[in-house]
Amino acid sequence: MKRKKEIDVICVGEALIDFIGHQPGVLINHTRDYHRYLGGSPTNVAMNLARLGLQPAMVATVGNDGFGEYILHRLEEVHIDTNHLRRIDEEPTSTVFVSRSSATPDFIPYRAADCNILASQLPSDLIAKASIFHTTCFALSKNPARDVILAKAKEASEAGCKLSIDVNYAQKIWPDRKEAAKTLREYCGYNPLIKVSEDDMERYFNKTLSEKEIFDYFHGFGADLICLTLGKNGVKLSQKSKPTIHLPAVKINEVMDATGAGDAFWSGFLYAYVSKLPLEKALEIALRLAALKLQNVGRLPNNINVISDLLKEEI
Repeated sequence: MKRKKEIDVICVGEALIDFIGHQPGVLINHTRDYHRYLGGSPTNVAMNLARLGLQPAMVATVGNDGFGEYILHRLEEVHIDTNHLRRIDEEPTSTVFVSRSSATPDFIPYRAADCNILASQLPSDLIAKASIFHTTCFALSKNPARDVILAKAKEASEAGCKLSIDVNYAQKIWPDRKEAAKTLREYCGYNPLIKVSEDDMERYFNKTLSEKEIFDYFHGFGADLICLTLGKNGVKLSQKSKPTIHLPAVKINEVMDATGAGDAFWSGFLYAYVSKLPLEKALEIALRLAALKLQNVGRLPNNINVISDLLKEEI
């Protein structure tokens, strides 16, 4: 793959610690103990992309504490650009407690440092080097991060950088739905690649909408491409004035942990998008990585680079 830019994807948003329950299939109130994992959707995407052979940059804020040190070490371990990761004394690193589940997991967030992203962490020269600018609903849910990300997304779009967003909406993260809708309308006006899930949309709209209603909603904001993940029913991709693409999920024997499966899916899709592969191939790669993650607790396995090599051989 011939890379157009020095940085493939700028991942902007939450870098935190996930404490994932050790007991499978139980809610948090019945979970006895937890294991520590690197977490945060943009962080997971950055880690996955680096291990797939791309060059991401991470823009995030953590506490000047042991958890922040752990996050920095893990990112540097896979050679991610951490020059724009800020460590602060005022607040600790954000943490999330998560149940270990085969479905959408139960979680309790303890937010602190993650939303303290400043404009200085996203300088114009960084944006000019990047092919894709990626963020999440979680990252946009609080200031100062929200205003910074919106302003820099506009700058990135005007500089020819493709935007991306995972609409990982949860009411316990962003209780003001009107504010969320206003923010998403602004971000989606820059025509980002959009990833949503059925669960995200049920939480966001506080009711169940048809797939067409979901697609029309985001197309109406100005977005051309929307991926709607459907769990065991695979994925549907909608583009304006084009037939919808539907691919089935990859069959697996046992779901070990659903946390991060959406991030694995979107990592595969962005990998393929940067590689300029056809959309159907991008979805196939995304579904394969999601299936791989569902079979592993915590992160994707170390042999993800082998998976990357296999995918390249198929192209």
